[in-house]
Amino acid sequence: MELWEAIKGRRSVRAFLDRPIERDLLERLLEAAIWAPSGGNAQTWRFVVIDDPAQIRRVRIVSPGLLGDPAAVIIVCQDLTRARAKGGKLGETFLAPIDAAMATQNLLLAAYAEGLGTCTIASFHKKGVGRLLKLSEGVEPILLVSVGWPAEAPPVPPRHREGVFLFEDSNE
Repeated sequence: MELWEAIKGRRSVRAFLDRPIERDLLERLLEAAIWAPSGGNAQTWRFVVIDDPAQIRRVRIVSPGLLGDPAAVIIVCQDLTRARAKGGKLGETFLAPIDAAMATQNLLLAAYAEGLGTCTIASFHKKGVGRLLKLSEGVEPILLVSVGWPAEAPPVPPRHREGVFLFEDSNE
C-alpha cells in the first residue's frame, strides 16, 4: 500500500466482524510501533495485547471509550520509571506521551495497510486498566487501541486547510 493511501484512508473503526486476528499479524503491528521515533531513542514504550474476549470485556468495564467488539485491544503503555531515568522529568512528562503517540500512529497505519480497522481510545480508567493487566510498578497505560476486521467503512471526515498552514516569510 502506498503511504499517502494509508494516511488518507485510515479511519477510526468501531464496528468489527466476529473474526480473530492471527498472532503473527498482531506482532507485525507491534513491530511497526517500535520503529517509531523515540526521544533520545529511549524506547520506553510497552505494549500489552489482549485477544481473549473475556479479558476484553473486563477492560471494557473501566473503559467507556471502548466500543464495538474488537478481536484485540492493544494497550500502549510507557515505563515512566525508565523514561525518568533516561530523560529526567522531561522524559517522563513530555517525551513519553509523545513517543507513545508516534508508536500508536505507526501501529494504526500498519493495521490499515493489513486491512484491519482500529480506534484509538483515551477514555479509560488508567489505574483500573493497570490493575486488570497487573502492570509493573511505573508502567502506565497511555492509550488503548481496538483492533479488528472492519464491519463498515466510516465516511471520510472533512479536513480543514484554511488557517492551518502557516509559512513564515523569510524575505527580510
